Order: sequence, then structure tokens, then C-alpha cells
Amino acid sequence: MAVNFLNEANALRDKLIEIRKSFHRIPEIGDKEFKTSALIAKYLDESGITYHRVLDTGIVARIEGKKPGRHSAVRADIDALPVNENTGCDFASQNPGMMHACGHDVHITGALGAAMLLKAHENDLCGSVSFFFQPNEEGDGGADRMIHEGCLEGIDAVFGCHVDPALPAGHVGIRYGNFYAASATFKVIIHGKSAHGAQRDKGIDSIEVSAHIIPEILKISGGVVSVGMIHAGTANNILAGTCEFYGIVRTFGVNERSRMCSELKEICERISADFKATCECIITDSCPGIVNDNDRITALIESTARKTFGDDKVHVIDKPLFISEDFGYFIMARTGCFYHIGAGSEYPLHSDKFLPEPDAIITASALHAAAVTQYNKKED
Repeated sequence: MAVNFLNEANALRDKLIEIRKSFHRIPEIGDKEFKTSALIAKYLDESGITYHRVLDTGIVARIEGKKPGRHSAVRADIDALPVNENTGCDFASQNPGMMHACGHDVHITGALGAAMLLKAHENDLCGSVSFFFQPNEEGDGGADRMIHEGCLEGIDAVFGCHVDPALPAGHVGIRYGNFYAASATFKVIIHGKSAHGAQRDKGIDSIEVSAHIIPEILKISGGVVSVGMIHAGTANNILAGTCEFYGIVRTFGVNERSRMCSELKEICERISADFKATCECIITDSCPGIVNDNDRITALIESTARKTFGDDKVHVIDKPLFISEDFGYFIMARTGCFYHIGAGSEYPLHSDKFLPEPDAIITASALHAAAVTQYNKKED
């Protein structure tokens, strides 16, 4: 099936831009993407693409090719962030306090665009292609729950993308090996002893204990430790009996994550004991990271991207990123590849001004369609 998917995606340009705008206007946070899910279903219905629902807001669509081949999948995350939009665009969020500040509106549209392209060629398509519209990537993760719902049954490989503000629109980023970091969230509760501020010797200041712990855990090598919230105290003249702080550990690989988390717990307990305080250290493993560990598949995506867009628009990313993303659950359970789509934005991900250019939609649609087409017909 020799199809120029870039030309065909450009032929759908006006339609895809309007679809993207419709999602950008109605951002919803994780597991609450009811309007988003309904709109995805509407576009699938209009395109004659069959689907079924999973979880409360997830959707799995499927296109059956008429020729034998593999069964691949494309994943798009559908949730938004609790951010007040400040882009000034004419299709800005209509939901105060919510915004597609991570480009998931582009991810959704790119998957829908690929589905439309493949549907038009289903008679020549080898194998089958499923589309996972996944809820709650930004929260506690929806990928693992979708897998437990059985969405990977019969699937050989899963492909996905993320918009990248560091790349110009229309460009693609490919990474071999470690790509995104594994992460774990933590909550530390320091139990001291409340006392009058004038009689510090009669109490144990949980804020002071925390102030000694935090600089030490931020020094843990092998990754990045961040503390994002601290809560303590009831008045300015009372030693805080309890102090809580929350954060996240990011590193590459689950073994290294385990080591860093063990070191974090040891530091918290040791310094607490030095002050005669006690602590609770609650660590929860989060995303497992993304590793494009099948070089053959990654090379296939790279060559497909070069043929589709030209060598000058394909970049091999030389370093892994400390970003976390739950797509890794899919790739660990099967195989596949995750790649970047140029957003052409001067603002970073999660900024209230982040707004990928329209060409990102065309690039994602064309690359998804070309990638799964090539993978499905390979026999090695």
C-alpha cells in the first residue's frame, strides 16, 4: 500500500484543524473527560470506525484491514491540566481553570486523523490497527488500567507520540533506548512535638527537621528529586508538631528508581532520629518510564519518518528526558515505539501559553498512519 500519507493528511488539513479546536475548547481533567470522550465517539461515528468504551471515559477503536498482517495500536492521551489558559487564541478553553497545556488535543486529533487516513485505505491495509484514547495520563495514570481492561489482547505493538516544543512544527524526534524517566511520588510526614515558640527546648520542631531533610534528599544522585508541597503549623508562635512534604523522584529504569527511593527513605528516617522525631515515608511507584528498547522497530519508525517528511525534518534525540509518561506500560507489556512531534512553540509544556502549531496535527496524523502501515506488513 504505497500511499503518501503526508499529502493525504494535508488534504484533510482544514477538517483536522477544526477537530483540534473543538477539543482544545473543552479540556477536562483526568477521569472526567466525558465531553471529550463523547466528541471522540462522534468523529469515529462520522468516519464509520467501530469502537467500544473502556473505563469511564476511554475508547478503543479498530480498523480491520483486508490483507493479512500484524495488529498494531496507536495511543492518544485525552486529559487536560488544571491550568488557566493564557494563549489568547480564538479557540481557547471554555472551561475555567482547565487547559490542554500539554498538547493532548493534538494527540487526540493526530490519532483521529490517522484513523481517517487508514479507514480510507482499509481494503489495502495489512492486519488491523487499534486506537487507544486513554484517560488520565496526567493524574494517576490510565494506561495500566486500560491494559487490565484487556485492550492489549491480540496487539503486537503500540505506538504513540508527544508534542515537543523544542522541535519546529513539521519535524519529528526519534529516540533509541531510554527516553522518558521512571517516577515515584512520595509523602513524608515528620512527627515532632508541639511547644510554645518561646520554649523550643520543650518541643521538637518538625519544620526544622524537614528543613534539614529536604536539602539532603535533593542531593540524591542518579536522577532528579523534587519537593513540590510543604504543609505545617497552625500559628506563628507555636512549634509545628507535624510537617508534611510531598514530591517526586525521576530516574531511568525501575531498578534505579528503587535505589533512589530507598536512599530517600533512609535519609528521612536518619535525620528524624537525630532530632528525636519520627517520620512516615510513603512512596508510591508511578510511571515505569519509556524505553524504546526494540532498535529494529525504532529504526523502522525513523526510516518511515525520513521517507514521509525528508531527512532534514527527522532528528535523533541524543539524550533521555526526565519527563514522565505512562505510555511505558504499553511498551513494557508488548513492544513498540514512542516519538516526538514538533510543536513549534516558544513556550514549554504545561505553560499557560503553550499552543502547538497546526502542522503538528498533520505530522502526527501522517506519521501514525505511515508507521503502523509499515509495521503491520513486516514479516521479520
